[in-house]
Formats: sequence, structure tokens, C-alpha cells
Amino acid sequence: MAVAGLVASCSSVRYYSQAVWGGADVLVKRKSIDRLLESGRAQVLSAATRERLRLSQEIRDFASRELGLPDNRSYRSYADLGRPYAVWNVVAAPRLDLSPKTWCYPFAGCAAYRGYFNERAARRHGDRLAADGFDVRVGGVAAYSTLGWFADPVLNTFLDYAEADLAALIFHELAHQVLYVKDDSAFNESFATAVEVEGVRRWLRSLGRDEELAAFESARRRRRDLNRYLLDVRAELESIYGSDDSDERKLARKAELFRALPSRYRRELVPVWREAGDDAGGESNLGEWLSRLNNADLVAVATYNDLVPAFRALLEASGDSLPAFYVEVERLVALEPEERRRALESLATGRPAPPAPGPDSR
Repeated sequence: MAVAGLVASCSSVRYYSQAVWGGADVLVKRKSIDRLLESGRAQVLSAATRERLRLSQEIRDFASRELGLPDNRSYRSYADLGRPYAVWNVVAAPRLDLSPKTWCYPFAGCAAYRGYFNERAARRHGDRLAADGFDVRVGGVAAYSTLGWFADPVLNTFLDYAEADLAALIFHELAHQVLYVKDDSAFNESFATAVEVEGVRRWLRSLGRDEELAAFESARRRRRDLNRYLLDVRAELESIYGSDDSDERKLARKAELFRALPSRYRRELVPVWREAGDDAGGESNLGEWLSRLNNADLVAVATYNDLVPAFRALLEASGDSLPAFYVEVERLVALEPEERRRALESLATGRPAPPAPGPDSR
């Protein structure tokens, strides 16, 4: 036991060392965007980079002026990390269970991922988890946030995003600075997604870009359809894992279900999108992505979207005023976790929240 504890301690030290140095490297590479765009300094940038940095500042101004998001130095600087992703996240789940493995961090609380600034380190950790019997997914992430502890920069990893996607990312990350609840990823991410979606809608409307707004709404519909589809897959897997079958039989049924996903997607989702006149979602890379799915991909399928309808209902009840909405969300944060979840379910369904169980309830 003492040896195991020492190994775990050394592993933790190594992990947090790379996290500290990796985060510091991002911050050290920051350069003021205003200074970069000064006539003399701007010559070292390509015309495309200059234009994208100007756009990022227009989006940043809109975020604080029109969306009530923090007016601080976040996204007022730029950092070129010299790599395609800011971090690589490791996500894992048991092979016969959809409960994610979690890791806990100072300040941020517990989360269903382990982030690395080095891809090889992330993949080594993923390989160790796979050897221990987990389904694992290692994926690059473009954004990196300190949740407002430091002034986060615009990064080269997402600077070339489509304009609506760039705005969405900045709005989403700034929303985390409005509030962040330890140990409640679904609440945090769904809140930030609700702000992101509303923000992009308002930004595009303010510019009179109706066609882009229509494309954005279409993409949102496809994402909701895909999310519902994957929730159905989750339910089927939970039924398999909870059955009385042997583990060998469960693994065989699981493999059969995953093998069928690409053809099932083409049969169930593509016709719906095409009937709606939305060919963009039809023969995309979704089929290839679905062919590689495992439990780790499904553990967080609802995290970013499950509670968005509740937050949308709360925004409408706040008179579509984002500052008033933020006040109401703060009231939800003050509730105990179970009470908070019941309040959100009530908002999403339009039905009164059931009373909290009393001390004598069975």
C-alpha cells in the first residue's frame, strides 16, 4: 500500500507539473492584439491573420457590450502555440458501464477528463487506462481556459474557425467566467452553451447576416438530432450492461450495436435532414466518426446540451434580458445539487418542481 501510494503521488506530481508548465507557456506567449495590429507591428502578420484578429476583437467587444459578459483582458491578446491543439483530453469509461472515470482538480472540482499539453503524454495515459480495461478516447481540444483566473488569449488553434464558430467559442468561454459550479459539468457546460447560442444569434442579427443565421440554426438542429440519436444509443447500451447476460455476451452485443451505428445513422438521420432540405448533414464525416465510437465517447453526450432547454426557458422568463438571466442562474447555483436539478427539470418541462423528499420519505 505504501508503494502504491508513492507511485500515485509521483504520478500526480508529474501530471500537475506538466499542467503548470503548459499553462504558463500559454500565458507567456500572449501578445496584445492591439499592439499586434499597430501599423508597424502588423507587418509581421499575414493579411489573413490580421483580419481574423480584428474580427476577434469585434466579437469580444460585442460580448461585453451586448451580452453582459465580463469586460476584462481575456481574449484581448493572442498566442501562437505552434501546434494544432491547445490540449489533449483523455476520457475513459469501463467497458461495460457508461459511468465516466473522473479526476479531481484544485479550484475546478471533479471532471470526466484528464487534460495534457503534450499529445504523447496524453496517449501514454490513455494506453495505461486501456490496459486496465477501460474504453478510452484521446482527442485534441482547440480552446484552453483558466476560468477567469488569468487573462486567456485568443489562440492560433481556433483563430481560423468559421466566423460564427469563433464567436460561439469566445462567448462560451466568457460565460464560464460569469459562473462555474464545482463538480457540476452538465450545469456549467449547458449554461455556457445556452449563452453561446443566444450570443451568436444576436451577433449575426446585429450584422444583418440572415443566411449565416439560418445556417447556424440548421447546424444546431442537426446537433440536437444527433444528440437525441446518441442518447437512444446510450439507453440501449445501459439496457445491455444492466442485463443478466454474461460479460462475454454483453461485450458481443455491445460490439454488434457499435458496428451497426454508421448504417443506422444513414437510415435514421440522413433522410430526416434531406427531407428538411439540409444536405450538409448527410454524407459528412459523421459515419466515419460513428464507426470509431466507444463508451468513452458516449459518457458526456448530454453534458453540453442536456440542460440547454431549461436555460433557454429561464432566459425567456427573464424577458430575454441576459443580465436578469444571469441573476436567476446565480439563484440556481445557490441551491443544493438535487434541488437545482429539479428546478431545471421544471423549467425544461414547464411543470412545477416536485417537492424535495422529507426526512421521513421512503
